[in-house]
Amino acid sequence: MSVQQEAWRTVLFGSLVRQVKDSTDPAADGLERFVAGEHMDSQQLHLARCGDVKGSTLGPAFHRKFHPGQVLYGSRRTYLRKVAYAEFEGVCANTTFVVESAEPGQLLPDFLPFLMTADAFHRHSVSWSRGSVNPYVNWPDIAKYEFLLPPLSEQRRIADLLWSFEGAVRAKATALEAARQAELAALAELYDEPAWPVRRVDQAGEVQLGMKREPKVHEGTDLRPYLRVANVGDDELFLDDVLEMNFEPGAYAKYALRPKDVLLNEGQSLEYVGRSAMYRGEIDGCCFQMTLLRFRAGEEVLPEFALGWFRRCQHLGAFARVAKRTTSIAHLPAGLLSAQPIPVPPLSVQRRVVERLEAARELRTTLTEDLTQARNLMQRTLDMLLQGPEPSADVTTQAGAGSEE
Repeated sequence: MSVQQEAWRTVLFGSLVRQVKDSTDPAADGLERFVAGEHMDSQQLHLARCGDVKGSTLGPAFHRKFHPGQVLYGSRRTYLRKVAYAEFEGVCANTTFVVESAEPGQLLPDFLPFLMTADAFHRHSVSWSRGSVNPYVNWPDIAKYEFLLPPLSEQRRIADLLWSFEGAVRAKATALEAARQAELAALAELYDEPAWPVRRVDQAGEVQLGMKREPKVHEGTDLRPYLRVANVGDDELFLDDVLEMNFEPGAYAKYALRPKDVLLNEGQSLEYVGRSAMYRGEIDGCCFQMTLLRFRAGEEVLPEFALGWFRRCQHLGAFARVAKRTTSIAHLPAGLLSAQPIPVPPLSVQRRVVERLEAARELRTTLTEDLTQARNLMQRTLDMLLQGPEPSADVTTQAGAGSEE
């Protein structure tokens, strides 16, 4: 066997990586930034967003301190694809693992985040996740992950290549963020017409809270897919983790989604309460859970116009100002959303607004697709590099000779 092949060895993740459990009171300790699951992007190590500790209503779960150079990893099924490299000091929830290399002389800190981004690592985490409502994975189970460890020189070569790749991905993500900010500026400008007539939301359409998830609906003969808070982002649906529960015929008639229904987060962090997206018929027979509100537009309002207004309300803090707050979650109950104002200009005016918004949305979508392609290429490159060296010709010959004997 060649020297290079001998240098690649099979190891356990937990033998070289440790979980860090430094606790903090973020306000008392002067920490300025926090990272929640929503701030982490799949297939991107750079944290493009974070929250400000000052003015936020962080719950008691946000006490895990992290330092630059450490790696953040979401332990909930929704976030298992999310790995972030910390470039600043901050705080995260205790459901986010903070990890670092326990043996830098064997596992380079710069190599660790790529190891955790690999498809094999993700499959291991999913296979060991448990729980039905909000599946999670425990650290001892992650520590069981077995992988091929390259020699240090190869780790450095792979890390340097992939960090360069990450830089290109980051540049595309920056362009996408600029497009998003331009879109938000358009939302603020296009709806700023005080002369428009105003209605209550429930006068412009129908507001419905989703069905409660409880033990009796975990099983049944009418299991159907449903959307929950984790599936609804800002003008986008995340459909890679859609759950099912039992919707009997009467419940299905009440909670079934139709194309162009607008979904809003009923319960969320204060920063994201009221976050909304449009259902466009992506999943047949899909319903929605009680953590979401559904707005079904009436004849006077275009659904796309209503979506733009709701997104404006969320981004400008209008929903946060009226939401009911608990220790860590803000709520926008159906009655409260129903009572909120919504402009209802003539349909011709609404169409012009929607056309402008659609142009901004198309630009964002194009940049999103470009970024996705770059991330997928990086993922394929990463997975290929971590497979280890190909068997050399002399190894194959020796193996064949041995079998003949």
